[in-house]
Amino acid sequence: QVQLVESGGGLVQAGGSLRLSCAASGRTFSSYAMGWFRQAPGKAREFVAAISWSGGSTYYADSVKGRFTISRDNTKNTVFLQMNSLLPEDTAVYYCNAGKSLTTVQATLYHWGQGTQVTVSS
Repeated sequence: QVQLVESGGGLVQAGGSLRLSCAASGRTFSSYAMGWFRQAPGKAREFVAAISWSGGSTYYADSVKGRFTISRDNTKNTVFLQMNSLLPEDTAVYYCNAGKSLTTVQATLYHWGQGTQVTVSS
């Protein structure tokens, strides 16, 4: 069973930056696309960003495009989310998960981890 452990969240002022990490156990990490998702209080979990298994392709939700960057290090079974120019509406618990391909990453493969809280103050 693959385990996903997110970290790097915190409290930051609007306009600030954070870098999230997601460490995955298991040998199949490099075989799958990876995605970041978030859930704000009272709202459904939503897609944020995804990266192909090789790291060569990415795509983003319109709300974060140009501000967030997803990357991965397959040698360390880790995926990252660099978040710049943060806005109060980015406040949420952030999660990572895997998908069979970049275009189907929202059909997640594994149990969700505990997530990491990001709070952006105005």
